[in-house]
Amino acid sequence: MPVELTKQDNCALLLLNRPEALNALSFSILKEISAAIDEVSGWNVRALVVTGAGEKAFCAGADIKELRGRTMTAQKRGAEFGQATFARLEQLPFPTVAAINGFAFGGGLELALACTFRLASQNAKLGLPEIKLGLIPGYGGTQRLPRLIGEARALEMILLGRTVSAQEALSFGLVHRLVESDVLSAAMDFTKEFSSYSLVALNLAREAVTRALDNPVREGLKIEADLSTLAFGTADAEEGMAAFTEKRQAKFKDE
Repeated sequence: MPVELTKQDNCALLLLNRPEALNALSFSILKEISAAIDEVSGWNVRALVVTGAGEKAFCAGADIKELRGRTMTAQKRGAEFGQATFARLEQLPFPTVAAINGFAFGGGLELALACTFRLASQNAKLGLPEIKLGLIPGYGGTQRLPRLIGEARALEMILLGRTVSAQEALSFGLVHRLVESDVLSAAMDFTKEFSSYSLVALNLAREAVTRALDNPVREGLKIEADLSTLAFGTADAEEGMAAFTEKRQAKFKDE
């Protein structure tokens, strides 16, 4: 199967298993990713890790052969489908982690950008090279990248089609951590740093941050006040404060 969805303890794993093609995103694979996101949204898990098979690539981007000869209508529908798929990944009810184990180009980087966190191997390479084909990113890259690393660096990567190393990506804030050894194992361990927290609180905190990005600070503060009030009213908040007072480990129930 080119897209495999499995469960390991309280974490789900989405594996792009097409190493002979550097895990490139054909239209059929994008549909399988979409179906996997729908399926995992109903699982009783606390995190999702996304990675690619093999040692060379997380995902090398679109299958270029499929792009030729398409009508503009088909292209627009394809872009909208890719955007909607990655938006659903971004909106899953638990954090997601991209384990970038090599090349992450084009749609592959856009897939990683839709994840909550990104961990990368030391040899990872990241870029949006569409401009070299006379194209531009179409699965959210022009929107998520500048929000993440700033307009100036995003324009450099997009307009020059420049590839950045894992070390540069870390300095830009494009990835959160570099991994010396097995990036998948590191990503699984990374999920343990937040998987014991309340999913309700995690989602409210994430929503407060992402919604504020599209609003002035004054409006963002109102959003934060509303969401922090909702968090305060949950059973998990009461448990967390009680556990702190009683000097014990909190036992959250996502309520």
